[in-house]
Amino acid sequence: MKIVAPKPFTFKGGKRAVLLLHGFTGTTADVRMLGRFLQNEGYTCHAPLYRGHGVPPEELVQYSPADWWEDVEAAYEHLQTEGYDEIAVCGLSLGGVFTLKLGYSKPVKGIVSMCAPVRPRTEEAIKEGFLKYAKEYKQLEKKPEEEIDKDLLALKETSMNTLYQLRGLMDDVRKELDLIYSPAFIVQARQDEMIDIESANMIYEEIETDDKELKWYEESTHVITLGDEKETLHQDILSFLNELEWSN
Repeated sequence: MKIVAPKPFTFKGGKRAVLLLHGFTGTTADVRMLGRFLQNEGYTCHAPLYRGHGVPPEELVQYSPADWWEDVEAAYEHLQTEGYDEIAVCGLSLGGVFTLKLGYSKPVKGIVSMCAPVRPRTEEAIKEGFLKYAKEYKQLEKKPEEEIDKDLLALKETSMNTLYQLRGLMDDVRKELDLIYSPAFIVQARQDEMIDIESANMIYEEIETDDKELKWYEESTHVITLGDEKETLHQDILSFLNELEWSN
């Protein structure tokens, strides 16, 4: 059974733009509800789909964090080309890491990092998360278990370079956190099963801006945008965005 990948989206609202970034192995579906909510509140939202995402995991490992960063930069430039010169960025997980990177490499009005890992739990945890995603994807394709096991064995060998580079990206971004001067809202799920939640405290402590807030969501797991507290999250992000110093 062929799985249809979600596509990039642009939801036009007003002159204020928000770039929405999904996580590693995720898709634009993870930030779609947030995008619709913000559009209804007058914001234009654009979300890219990183190369190799929403397709079989064998394709995902053909790409690297450097490729996905290019996709993020292209999405930022797309908004600029469309005439949006004030852009806030909001990202989940790997998207949160890219949000932080944008915070010190591009002009942004504000940043929202959600469950962003700047210190992975272990190399093994990243690998386990990827293989879990790969297995679930193949089960959705209705592949026989025997075939899935064989595929996963092959993926263990081919995925390590990409996973190693992910670790490098987290390390690189953490070293640059003190270059972030934009207002920041740091979101962390208390029940996060994927990352070392101490990352949230590190981000809060190490970014240079004085205009920063860290909020813990006590009932939420890693994909917080789809969890039980998503309505609260939506309102909190909206409040943060509304308080930024937009010129329009």
